[in-house]
Amino acid sequence: MALRGPAGLGPGSRRPLDEAVAGAVGREAPALLAAGGAPEDDEEDDGRGRGLLRWDGFSAWLHCVCVVGFDLELGQAVEKDPAYFYGYVYFRQVRDKTLKRGYFQKSLVLISKLPYIHFFHTVLKQLAPEYFEKSEPYLEAACNDVDRWPAPVPGKTLHLPIMGVVMKVRIPTCHDKPGTTQIVQLTQQADTNISVILPTVHEVDIFRCFCPVFLHSQMLWELVLLGEPLVVMAPSPSESSETVLALVNCISPLKYFSDFRPYFTIHDSEFKEYTTRTQAPPSVILGVTNPFFAKTLQHWPHIIRIGDLKPTGEIPKQVKVKKLKNLKTLDSKPGVYTSYKPYLNRDEEIIKQLQKGVQQKRPSEAQSVILRRYFLELTQSFIIPLERYVASLMPLQKSISPWKSPPQLRQFLPEEFMKTLEKTGPQLTSRIKGDWIGLYRHFLKSPNFDGWFKTRRKEMIQKLEALHLEALCEEDLLLWIQKHTEVETVDLVLKLKNKLLQADREHLPVKPDTMEKLRTHIDAIILALPEDLQGILLKTGMT
Repeated sequence: MALRGPAGLGPGSRRPLDEAVAGAVGREAPALLAAGGAPEDDEEDDGRGRGLLRWDGFSAWLHCVCVVGFDLELGQAVEKDPAYFYGYVYFRQVRDKTLKRGYFQKSLVLISKLPYIHFFHTVLKQLAPEYFEKSEPYLEAACNDVDRWPAPVPGKTLHLPIMGVVMKVRIPTCHDKPGTTQIVQLTQQADTNISVILPTVHEVDIFRCFCPVFLHSQMLWELVLLGEPLVVMAPSPSESSETVLALVNCISPLKYFSDFRPYFTIHDSEFKEYTTRTQAPPSVILGVTNPFFAKTLQHWPHIIRIGDLKPTGEIPKQVKVKKLKNLKTLDSKPGVYTSYKPYLNRDEEIIKQLQKGVQQKRPSEAQSVILRRYFLELTQSFIIPLERYVASLMPLQKSISPWKSPPQLRQFLPEEFMKTLEKTGPQLTSRIKGDWIGLYRHFLKSPNFDGWFKTRRKEMIQKLEALHLEALCEEDLLLWIQKHTEVETVDLVLKLKNKLLQADREHLPVKPDTMEKLRTHIDAIILALPEDLQGILLKTGMT
């Protein structure tokens, strides 16, 4: 399973009883931290003509590797930085009568800023069983292998060797559509050195996770879209983790901007905040397993209680939507406990399609493709009208003058947007009927809209800055300085240098030759000034 942030966990795998992958991370100092800092003189060539500090290659993929012990009083724990990390956990439990509770318990944890759930899950399945047999020297050798991996550049297909196994993976990009694999299948002869080919590094088996509740998948999509507080109560950490991650991914390519904790425990620092009844629950999706939460989170507005996830090919009984007042006991039956009334009518076609797949014993992978495509089309139908309206807030290119500050974006006006829906709303691309207007009004007040609009606004401002920069580059600046004073010319040089720094710092979407043109302009202007000013301006920064 995997961990996100100070205390969230993601998907896991299952082993025989003596090696169950269902662990948790909490509050015990790690026995091993690989990938710590290195002496500055510990530099080596990586074989590709680059000088790298020791562990630089490792750090591109992983923050550290931890071995976590368990304390009966404190529970399990690892200190983490405030920034979010993903932790991938392999938990081993072996019967040992000499210990107080009769079991030896230890977890191997990979901590990374990369949300490559399926990939690191696969890595753990390769490493953990061997580690528990061979201990730290084996783990150190594995870390050395990771240190030699090429950087995870989006869009690249990589061959990654680790302890005698070679994995072929493609690093996803922000433009990939959910559920599509772009790994090029090479010929059998060319692939003889490949042990494992992963069609995805980051996606979970979404149908397996939604299987007990697929009749209500559209309602759950609405709850996630709106950033509603949501609890998943599951029988194991791995099932809790996978279900939470499937929920977060169901609104892709729209990013889920609220917090989510795939595996939340009573040891988490936010435990009191999330269980208090003196304030409304925050916008967060929690995955829990402890029966204690059935009581302490009873006031949360939306709770999904699931039983054991069935192996691929087996379909559990569909749970019903029930009122929250029915969630009173620790042994409540599986179900979706909520008073929420969906804005959209249920799409019976997708239900029939998935039910037909169940009857025909269609593989879970194929069912996942159908469900992902459905969620993708639903999200796109919802977001396209917003994209269209936001694009209209962009000033016309002809209004951009090189000698004036870039023009401002028009303000987002909710009522103005609502008026556009009559002719260019989701009805153009979706067959689903219902109260789309009400759904949009609710969404505009949600953290997901706030995060999405801030991101789009930043992108558009950067585009305006880039267009302004390109307009400046097309001007005859040497002719301009002939008509202006030295003071004005020096001011222009300083502003142009700031534009260069901004373009580099903010990765402005400028044309490839624009930056070089701007540097040429700056050099030419400086050379046209007196020598004393040339020396001063050259010292203010590299051109």
